[in-house]
Amino acid sequence: MPSQYFIGITPPSDYVKKVEHFQHQWLDSLIVEPHITLKAQGGLTPDREWIEKVKTVCKSMQPFTTSLAKPNYFGDNILYLSVLSDELYPLHEAIVKAISPPPKLINHYFELENFVAHLTLGKEQHGLTKEELSDMAHAAEKELTPYPTFLVKSVQIYELRSNSNRYEPLLEIPLG
Repeated sequence: MPSQYFIGITPPSDYVKKVEHFQHQWLDSLIVEPHITLKAQGGLTPDREWIEKVKTVCKSMQPFTTSLAKPNYFGDNILYLSVLSDELYPLHEAIVKAISPPPKLINHYFELENFVAHLTLGKEQHGLTKEELSDMAHAAEKELTPYPTFLVKSVQIYELRSNSNRYEPLLEIPLG
């Protein structure tokens, strides 16, 4: 299987630990640390030539503030924390346009005008039932508040490691 990558924003480490502890109440194992998805897998090829384009985009963007917010759903089978940030969307758009994946992949991964910034809490495909996702959403409103506001100073490239079947941080790229 060729390498798979995605680009994310990592919340402050104390909040990452809080979300991981929360997720472990429902999930035995996590395939990636909690993160805000910035750019999905489409166009992030095994040759890694796109990394220089991402660095160029990041260099042109200044650090910005973002906030996590109340739980929401994609359909009824993916639960996530909302993300409030005006600057996140232009960064997403600039990275997608720099990498320029085919339109079919942009649509498949809900990018550009279909992009919704989010931090996934749980999915049906991870073995959770709709009822468990609903319980998880109610618990998140109690256990994951107050939702943090934090300064985004970098983005993180994650790589799927075949030996662990888990996405691990590969490269942190600073903004500005």
